[in-house]
Amino acid sequence: MSFTYKPKKKKRARTHGFMRRKKTKTGRQVLARRRRKGRAKIAI
Repeated sequence: MSFTYKPKKKKRARTHGFMRRKKTKTGRQVLARRRRKGRAKIAI
């Protein structure tokens, strides 16, 4: 049996990264919300 999660840095960055967040309106809302909360990391 194999594991379900096979982590890949490139895939993770492209799916959840800063540039992907910036592209969409809701993504920008996510960044703004995390900035407001004072997160150390706002995106990957």
